[in-house]
Amino acid sequence: MSADATDTNAPQSQFQKIGDLVEQDEDTGLMSVESLCMNCHESGTTRLLLLKVPFFRDVILESFECPHCYFKDNSVKSAGQIQEKGSKYTLVVENEDDLQRQVIRSDVSIFKVETLGIEMPKGESQLTNIEGVITRIHDSLANEQPLRKAQAPELHDALEPLIQKLKEMSEGNRFPFTVSVDDPTGNSWIAPNTTDRGSKYRRVEYPRTAEQNEELGLASDPETGEHKGVPMGETELDESEIVDGQVYTLPAQCPACTKPCVVNMKKVHIPHFKEVFIWSTVCDGTVVDGQTGQGEGEGCGYKSNEVKTGGEIPEKGKRITLKVENIVDLSRDILKSDTCALSSQELELEVQPGTLGGRFTTIEGLLTEIKEQLSSNLYDIEDVNHSGGDSMVSSDKQKWDRFFANLDSAISGELKFTITLEDPLANSYVQDLCSPAADPQITIEDYTRTDEEEDDLGLKDMKTEGYEEEEQKS
Repeated sequence: MSADATDTNAPQSQFQKIGDLVEQDEDTGLMSVESLCMNCHESGTTRLLLLKVPFFRDVILESFECPHCYFKDNSVKSAGQIQEKGSKYTLVVENEDDLQRQVIRSDVSIFKVETLGIEMPKGESQLTNIEGVITRIHDSLANEQPLRKAQAPELHDALEPLIQKLKEMSEGNRFPFTVSVDDPTGNSWIAPNTTDRGSKYRRVEYPRTAEQNEELGLASDPETGEHKGVPMGETELDESEIVDGQVYTLPAQCPACTKPCVVNMKKVHIPHFKEVFIWSTVCDGTVVDGQTGQGEGEGCGYKSNEVKTGGEIPEKGKRITLKVENIVDLSRDILKSDTCALSSQELELEVQPGTLGGRFTTIEGLLTEIKEQLSSNLYDIEDVNHSGGDSMVSSDKQKWDRFFANLDSAISGELKFTITLEDPLANSYVQDLCSPAADPQITIEDYTRTDEEEDDLGLKDMKTEGYEEEEQKS
């Protein structure tokens, strides 16, 4: 294969032959592979390029071209493994800049235009932007309209208003609208922005279901329907039998490698608050009740912890504001539930519900965890100087440098700041150091949940009275 198959303007010396059918550009890392065209079954060329996406991870750009039938195709693949949890990104598109936000879609993700109730099906991976995805959905629907008009005129007429709205969205003439991308592998993404505030941009991680793991080829014994030797739901605990402070160990399935692991559970009573359950997952090959598919210490090393609260759903949400004035305040216990939003104006910090999950720690511990998670998402492990790579815009780097500097000052006790927890289920808590007297640094207020919060929590669809009658009728 000649160098001209990849780049007609490139000199021959620019390519290094690394196999009978593979060549690599030494300057750019672009690899060219001779491959079969699935359209005409002649030989074509596949080009592969490893690319690091800022604030995300490494991806592989793949492009195929056939010189015989002129068929072309391109896709994007994750250069890493399937993530420990699935992820869902939601963005409210408000202006032209939002239309240009980068989007990565894996072939198992679902992209939705939430405002119109339209989704792009699985099976197609992309590296594009919001405008590009909306345009592709529009073109896909519009190109089939002549056929629908002849064969299904009612469907044709029903789709016309939606197609017109999609066109206006892609051209920047219809704001705002909401889009989302949901990926059980955790390898899809919508780019964030330093100006995002409130619920404009949300990222939520979630554990995959057994069905999703099986669909991805991660779980499964097709003959028994059990997951890697651990029958699902075999061990159950009666809440009335759970003793405060005692650790219970249960067999489970690792969300990362799907092998048997253990989940440790402990019930803790928080004074002047309520009982909470602390869950810790450890995949280290530990044997539980004689069931394991691994030898001792042969787990993948996955670890996670989360806090869940019990009790009934309160009528109102709760907003807690704490003024952190000294290093003693940093040692206050804090419970942030998975439905709680956290913000601090002095630190320019906003954490959306579901981002960190449930956490029971101290103020210092929570800030440290936020710093570590953001830092790992922004920079390579090898990037000790936090340069952000060549692709990070200098203005963005300056903003992130200022943000981390303020966070470090807050963690060390040098910076006074105010932190606010807003929980629609009132399941969050900050330790009161002056109890039973009122703590002057803590302000607690109840608030009425918005319709959006009620809908997100599924409370609008929840029926607690009269459901027996409907069940009997059905």
